[in-house]
Amino acid sequence: MLGALAGGSLGLLEGCAQPARTPAQPEAPEPAFDPEVRALAALALDAARSAGASYADVRIADYRTQSLRTREARVVSVADDTSRGFGVRVIAQGTWGFAASSELTREEVVRVARQAVTIARTNSALQREPVQLAPAERHVAVYRTPLRRDSFQVSLQEKLDRLLSINALAQRQPAVSFVDSRMTFLREHKFFASSEGALIEQTLDRLHPAFTITSVDQNQGGFETRDSYTDPRAMGYEYVEDYPWEDDVREAASDARAKHAAPSVEPGKRDLILHPTHLWLTIHESLGHSTELDRALGMEANYAGTSFLTPDKLGSFQLGSELINVVADKTAPGSLATSGYDDDGEATREWPLIERGRFVNYQLTRDQARWVHAPRGFACSYAESWRDVPFQRMPNVNLLPGPQPLSLAQLIANTDDAILIKGRSSYSIDHQRYNFQFSGQTAWQVKGGRVTGLLKDVAYQSSTPRFWAACDAICSRDEYYVGGSLFDGKGEPSQSNAVSHGCCPARFRQIDVLNTSRKA
Repeated sequence: MLGALAGGSLGLLEGCAQPARTPAQPEAPEPAFDPEVRALAALALDAARSAGASYADVRIADYRTQSLRTREARVVSVADDTSRGFGVRVIAQGTWGFAASSELTREEVVRVARQAVTIARTNSALQREPVQLAPAERHVAVYRTPLRRDSFQVSLQEKLDRLLSINALAQRQPAVSFVDSRMTFLREHKFFASSEGALIEQTLDRLHPAFTITSVDQNQGGFETRDSYTDPRAMGYEYVEDYPWEDDVREAASDARAKHAAPSVEPGKRDLILHPTHLWLTIHESLGHSTELDRALGMEANYAGTSFLTPDKLGSFQLGSELINVVADKTAPGSLATSGYDDDGEATREWPLIERGRFVNYQLTRDQARWVHAPRGFACSYAESWRDVPFQRMPNVNLLPGPQPLSLAQLIANTDDAILIKGRSSYSIDHQRYNFQFSGQTAWQVKGGRVTGLLKDVAYQSSTPRFWAACDAICSRDEYYVGGSLFDGKGEPSQSNAVSHGCCPARFRQIDVLNTSRKA
């Protein structure tokens, strides 16, 4: 670990290794599903088929969201929300149809299934070519997010005590003026059945504990902040229990205090060392969204934009240096998009998106596969809730570690002049996922192989191919860290998807650095 430097420290999260992979959960031959839920699902499928559907699936699901927020010594808010209902999706006359309801009765299930078929038939007047589903295996299975302690079995008092203790510790640090802390817990429990014979039950847990420290300069009147380096995870309350809160609070307070006296950056071309607490978001915006097939084909243009990675580039376009290997993965333990199966009933997997800098694959669902002559989908179908229609959503998109042993300390020591950036802050990218600008929570001057102090007003600007081509070093697996977001928007009506991105610290040569306090 690197120690305190120039009024701040860089030690926290150095060498945060990827969670160890565990063997896939074996599929039980006939899991004991709730008989009532299974009967309602069978009734929906029968009603859809009898109304003329060539394919049908049903999701019966319940969701729970709990959020807590505190500031200094007081509780600001506590909320606990639940939602339950079902959605039926069908193909009739070669066209998708979907309908949903919160009323789980036999009569309503039949009505909604028939309504979905009616909608499909009506939509077929506008269908240019029939929907064709790529082959998929039939699964009868149960999956649950691995966890040691169920977050929803932990009392509110214990959670609030934890948040208030974080605040109290922060307030004991020099020059800390304000602190707020919060926790969010999410659970999806859903049963999926299809006319192809799939029966799948899944329980997915996610959580995000975090804090923000603010330091006010009483002489100048300005203020500086630093958020915790916690990213959301798909796991249980053990994340809260195991996280090094004391280290992060002390470092955050030191960073916020040191920012007041930090010099403003001189703009120009600079080498960058991007810490994974920052780099994950650059991956998300420039590589994650650009490799979505529906976006590349213009189907998201009205809301979420398009992609410069059009199908003519598939298999041939050099997107980055030969160090750049990026995989899509919905099986990685602890990652937010991880599940056993997607909302098409396909088993999740890992596959390459970029190999040695070359663009080789898109994110695909079953009904998209034939658009790029793929033999099958990649289990990328997801719906935010029971009332929403599933469509292609981002899996976990991860930058693989470098091939040679390399720590962050060694990378810094081997760099003469650079800026080290940590944490998520502002970001902007164009509608083709091509030109972008990012900044971080903290930026550190690297001179002569040493971190010499903080800088302020730092942002960097590049294009996606230029940026990834400039990568000449990636640290090894011991430095792997997983960042992510609980809320990634896409679609009309908009839906949110939770997604993670794993990576190691990486160096990028001669990137345009901007001073955000200066006018152009």
